[in-house]
Amino acid sequence: MQVSVSGMRKLLTIICEAALEAALLRDLESLGAHGYTVTDARGKGSRGRRDASWGPHANIRVEVLCTADTAGVICKALRERYYDNYSMVLFVADVEVLRPEKF
Repeated sequence: MQVSVSGMRKLLTIICEAALEAALLRDLESLGAHGYTVTDARGKGSRGRRDASWGPHANIRVEVLCTADTAGVICKALRERYYDNYSMVLFVADVEVLRPEKF
C-alpha cells in the first residue's frame, strides 16, 4: 500500500492515573485536540505495579492524533500541570494517517 506523505501527524500517548481522566480530557480539548481515545491500562514502572481493575491504582492510556504543533503545546502544558504530583508518562511518535484532514 502506498501512503501519502501529506498524512503525517503525531500520535501523542499519555499514560496516567485514572483519577485524572475528567480534568485531562478537558485540558486536551482546550489545548487543541480534536479528539482522543481512552482505554484502561495496567503495567509496572518506576512507581510500582498498576492494576487497571482497582480504582486507586487504575491507569488510563489516552491517545491523541494531532499536528506537531498541537502535540508540543499539549506536552508542555501537561508536564507543567501534572508531572510534579501525578504518575504520568508522555510519548510522541510520527504516524501516517489515511484521513489527515480529521486531525
